[in-house]
Order: sequence, then structure tokens, then C-alpha cells
Amino acid sequence: MLNLSGVTRRYGETVALEDLNLIVPDDTYMSLLGASGAGKTTLLRLIAGFEEPNAGQISLNGERLDGKAPHRRDIGFVFQNFALFPHLTVQENVEFGLKYRETGACADPKELTERAADALQLVGLDGFGHRGVGEISGGQKQRVALARTLVTEPRIVLLDEPLGALDANLRNRMCDELRAIRERLRVSFLHVTGSETEALTMGDTVAVLSDGRIVQADGSTELFTRPHNPAAARHLNAWNLLEGTAWAGALDTSAGMLPLSRPLAEGAAAQIALRFDQLGVSDLDAVPGGRSHFTARYVTGEFNGPTALSFFRAPDGALIQVVDHLGDPRLPELTEGRSYALHYAPGDALLFEGAST
Repeated sequence: MLNLSGVTRRYGETVALEDLNLIVPDDTYMSLLGASGAGKTTLLRLIAGFEEPNAGQISLNGERLDGKAPHRRDIGFVFQNFALFPHLTVQENVEFGLKYRETGACADPKELTERAADALQLVGLDGFGHRGVGEISGGQKQRVALARTLVTEPRIVLLDEPLGALDANLRNRMCDELRAIRERLRVSFLHVTGSETEALTMGDTVAVLSDGRIVQADGSTELFTRPHNPAAARHLNAWNLLEGTAWAGALDTSAGMLPLSRPLAEGAAAQIALRFDQLGVSDLDAVPGGRSHFTARYVTGEFNGPTALSFFRAPDGALIQVVDHLGDPRLPELTEGRSYALHYAPGDALLFEGAST
């Protein structure tokens, strides 16, 4: 089990990570989701030993890691840009870590060859060992980088946006392959990404990094359907957040007075979260019974293949998004510039106390 407790990392006056706590259990695939600049790569570099925290502790299976040199931590790191040696063959790249590590180096040429070949077979590159790095595709380079990491049998594998340099089709295939490889090895993977879709697809558990802290770590379904706070909801790119002030049993927002799911003190700041796919759209005089609603002006739509996004503006200009699944369409024909009622089941709305930050 990897345990980060109270980890802080500063660069001068800039705080990248602050009092961060995170546990990566044994034998799990964890995704770490965060926006660009959130500190995701910094966190991986601290775990790997390329940087040291200003405060806090990092331990693996009870053994403290901070203060140890990177090559003594027994941690694998797969870089976003692959970081392969261009002058070596695929086989030689995979053998490198085994051959030159400080302890337990493998000097037997036969063993080196066999272990590297086994690692390449594991990632689906059996027979590619003789090729040069420049002779293989981006997806194959990613697999070589993974094989080079796995051949040393690390206790945990860190993946820094490993699919970012691949095209969409390759990303989808590598998602399946990475999960299958991890399950065969029974070693934990910590996979960093800025894509909410990738994080939810890959992770048994997804941790959301925001403002230098982990704001939620949960199973992918629980995180998507019940984010615990506005920061987690924003990172999922699936929730509209309407901020307002509690008044007379409702929340006074830019979209109007919306009912509260529980009592709040008069004047208290709060936010209501409404998921894109749980909002319906109707004419102003045709709101279905039993549903809460507010008025917004239709701006434009965006076709995304199996889904379509519709964009609305609240009276104060706040953008509201509604998603429709084309296999089971539910929205009416919309006219740009026209106002509609956006309605939802009261139980679908999440209430977060406090103002946005």
C-alpha cells in the first residue's frame, strides 16, 4: 500500500501540493484526475523520488520513501513522452533497467534476453525486440516503455498521462491492454490523466486533485453520480453548478429560485449541481408535473457522435449544458435565441454548502 500523508511541495511562493493525503491500495488500478497545472506530475515525481516534499511523508508497505534515492525505491515510472533510448533496439531498451540497476543487476546475457522477451510478450510485442525505436509506432513505443518498467518487477507503477500522445483508436485499445496487464501482474498502477473519461474508464478508484489536495477518492460510479463537493463535480465535466444564497426555503440563483433539498440558514451561500444528462428541456408552458425547473435561452448545439450537447445561457450569462443520447433522444427541436424550461427531478439535484472558490 502506498501512503502519502500531509505531503506539501512548494516552489518559492508557489504551492503545488498542500497537506495532501492519498492511499493507493495493493492490487488496484487508481486514476488520478486533475486539470493542467494541478500538480499531477509533481505528485508522481515526489513518489518516484525525482523531487522531495517540503513536508509530509511517503511510504510504501510501511517503508518510508521520502529521502531515498529514486533507484532505491523499487517504483516503476512510465513517462508521457516514453523516454526511450533512440540508439538502442527495443530489446536493449527493455534490458537496460535490469542490466544497470544498483542492486540485483542481471549480468547473465541469457537471462537478460529471456526476461526482456517475456516482458515484450506481456505487452503484445513478441518478436519486436530486434527493431529500432524509430521503426515502431507511437502505440508500440508506449508498450516498450511499459515493458521496460515491468521487467524490473516494481512494487507499484506510476503512469504520467501514458495515453496522451496516442490517437483516439490507440488510446481505446491501450486502455483495455493496460487494465489486462495490471490484472495479470497484480501490481498497483497509479495512472495520471487530465481526461475525466479516461480516468473513469481506467480506475477501480479515481482520485481528484484540485488546488493541491485530493478532494475526493472513490469508485468511478460513485464519483460520477455523487461527487462530494463542487471541485470534484467540476473536474468530471458532467455537472452544471448554480451558485446562490438561501432564502425562504429556496436557493436564489442566476437561474431563479430553486428548491433546496434540505434546510439552510437564511443568507447562507450554496451551490446546486445538476448533471448534464438529467436535465430535460420543454416549452415554458409544458413543464412535466413533479419536476423543478428554471428558464434559460438556447445558444447552440454540438454533435459528438453518439451524443449531442445543447448549450443554454442563464439570465446572468452562466453557461448551462444538457446532453442528449442519440440512440434514445429526449429533447425537442430547439431554436437558437429562444427561451426554454430546463427541468429536473428534485432528487437529482445535489446541494453543496459554501460559495465557489
